[in-house]
Amino acid sequence: MIFSMTGYGESQCHDNGVQYALELRSVNNRYFKASIKLPETLAVLEAEVEKLLRARLLRGSVTCTLRLRNTSAEAAQDVNVAALQRYVEQLGRITTSGPVQIDLAAVLALPGVCQPPEIDESQREHQFNILSRLVNQALDRLVEMRRAEGQALQEDLLLHCRRIRENLTAVAEQAPQVMKDYHQRLLQRANELLAESSLQLQLDDVRREVAVYAERCDVNEEIARLRSHLDQFEKLCDKGEHAGRKLDFLAQEMLREANTIGSKANDAQIAHHVVEIKSAIDRLKEQVQNVE
Repeated sequence: MIFSMTGYGESQCHDNGVQYALELRSVNNRYFKASIKLPETLAVLEAEVEKLLRARLLRGSVTCTLRLRNTSAEAAQDVNVAALQRYVEQLGRITTSGPVQIDLAAVLALPGVCQPPEIDESQREHQFNILSRLVNQALDRLVEMRRAEGQALQEDLLLHCRRIRENLTAVAEQAPQVMKDYHQRLLQRANELLAESSLQLQLDDVRREVAVYAERCDVNEEIARLRSHLDQFEKLCDKGEHAGRKLDFLAQEMLREANTIGSKANDAQIAHHVVEIKSAIDRLKEQVQNVE
């Protein structure tokens, strides 16, 4: 079964007064691309989170967002007393007509006054364990959604493959008739011209002309290759979990064969079926862009 690159997953937990909420979103991309948004205190763990994502996702643009709500006493930031005193001293030098009034809340908001508390190694390891558990839970939900989307994609892809096969069968049935029609038209035209000139028709010349035309308009090889590409495409849809790039390549090759058939087969009915084939292939190309 194939997987879509579109998915969503989330997970939440509480630990010692801290509420964690993690969200994963993924959309299609030619390669894997991660955008990880963690709180400042956990920014050092971004590389580890990306490893967890890469372990289970091959392609797609993935956005990982973690939000924290800390209601414990540890949520308070440390006050840099030395920086605070330095700001107060500088403000005290300002010359005014009256006493200087200092807004403590504004001073605390100045750079370097309030700083997040230092996190030791044991605390960091504990937070990473929580984060990795949340990431894996969210990945489970995201992968499940990707699987469901992939099943819908697979059904649509196989539907268009059937459309291509039906029209390709019609092309294969019509191709021999093109030679017969050309042979008849050539004989009829030659007889009309010879009747006016009192000349004899050489059948060998007619056969040679028909043989050249048949060689130029033969599409059997292209039909066989297109059928082979369809077989491979359908097998990948059934078996390939990460088949997006291969499916994209096969769709390109199918379009190449369809274009060759259209250019070689000089017949209105075949041209009509080729248009239907190319329309279905365009739909395949569009859909496989979202296959992982």
